Amino acid sequence: MKPTYVIDGDSFSDLSGFARHFSSIALKEYEWRGNLDAFNDILRGGFGTPDGGFILIWRKHEKSIDSLGQDLFATLIEIIRTHGAEGEEAEDGVELQLC
Repeated sequence: MKPTYVIDGDSFSDLSGFARHFSSIALKEYEWRGNLDAFNDILRGGFGTPDGGFILIWRKHEKSIDSLGQDLFATLIEIIRTHGAEGEEAEDGVELQLC
């Protein structure tokens, strides 16, 4: 069973807030500060996220589209999906669920 992390769209209103929120729910000894290349690296595992993947549930993702903007939200989703079943780095085993 993979660990599950829940992103709450009510918990942030910009990229910095998203970075703090994600760090607080998914990372143990590392604080991500919003660099998108670093986010990509984090999703591979080893920065507090588990090797072997995890489930990422993004609740109130529609609010996040408004808060972050369509382009940034789409970029984050693209990065996450790169590490999922259909992505170029599928071996990382990240499963995304938008709610």
